[in-house]
Amino acid sequence: MTSLPLISVDPDARGRRPSMPPHHLADLDLSGRQALVTELGEPAFRAKQVSNHYFGRLVRDPERMTDLPAATRERLAGELLPTLLTPVRELACDDGATRKALWRLHDGSLVESVLMGYPDRVTVCISSQAGCGMACPFCATGQAGLTRNLSTAEIVDQAVYLAGVAASGAVSGSPPRLSHVVFMGMGEPLANYSRVVAAIRRLVAPAPEGLGLSQRHITVSTVGLVPAIRRLASEDLSVTLALSLHAPDDELRDELVPVNQRWKVSEVLDAAWDYAATTGRRVSIEYAMIKDVNDQPWRADLLGRLLAGKLAHVNLIPLNPTPGSRWDASPKPVEREFVRRLRDAGVSTTVRDTRGREIDGACGQLAAAGDTDGDSRAATA
Repeated sequence: MTSLPLISVDPDARGRRPSMPPHHLADLDLSGRQALVTELGEPAFRAKQVSNHYFGRLVRDPERMTDLPAATRERLAGELLPTLLTPVRELACDDGATRKALWRLHDGSLVESVLMGYPDRVTVCISSQAGCGMACPFCATGQAGLTRNLSTAEIVDQAVYLAGVAASGAVSGSPPRLSHVVFMGMGEPLANYSRVVAAIRRLVAPAPEGLGLSQRHITVSTVGLVPAIRRLASEDLSVTLALSLHAPDDELRDELVPVNQRWKVSEVLDAAWDYAATTGRRVSIEYAMIKDVNDQPWRADLLGRLLAGKLAHVNLIPLNPTPGSRWDASPKPVEREFVRRLRDAGVSTTVRDTRGREIDGACGQLAAAGDTDGDSRAATA
């Protein structure tokens, strides 16, 4: 594990009450940005220029925006590009291919995001909330509770910042361009629905409107908020839906994923299949393998029966270690038997790479916490 340089932050940020940040150009579509620039007494095309710096060139420094008049650069950047994320700590492992960033927001809230480099792609895992209100007992973020929703721009800015890291060549052995975004960081994305959907639209719109990613390279994870899943299916987006199922039976899922007490397994899966039918996109079923809890052969068989013939793929996730947790990952022989039974049922199944464990950056391990020196470490998972 490599600890990257600590960046000092404003100590007065601690103790502030959670509040939404100032408006940023990423909160607005291009026409909204043009209207704002006009209100500032500048020609509308300045909005396109600033947007192209931010989304197209990944530039925030007004001194580098040389196509803007020197007299207005600072003012325009200040109005359109206020600082939303202050880096607190970055950690790296896997020879720099996995990098976790901890951010302090304007109100002192903390969030994390993770960049993962592969030979054929660069993926970022971004947060949609500071904390999470879903209370899943095996997940650090859920146990920490919800602080607040992130703004559209706070969500987008994570991806833009880490796209800049990739473009700098810092992720050796990977392409120098961000290609995939997964909403699998802190928070339940569909509990911050309107801002997450707006963020997706910024990520997929071509520059200068947005970052220009493929919709098919965006994944939105959810624990199963049925009305929001159905609403997402109507958005004319072709993003991948990842359903955090973790148990095929209501009795266990009520404990592991408390929202199941509101929407049962059958309701959640029905919404997922409707999403697949509407979008043509295969649903990813996320399943954390927890020793002696949800890894029994009969649960593999039940899951296989529920998914057989459906447009779905199972991502088995070895439970990642979390301090103080009473649960552990399933042994490898148990995991292999679970995989075998699912595949025998005709269900496409893989075991997720546990990248980032050493820096508490793997699935279920994001839980931002700070100390009195502005330092921060992921605490539990």
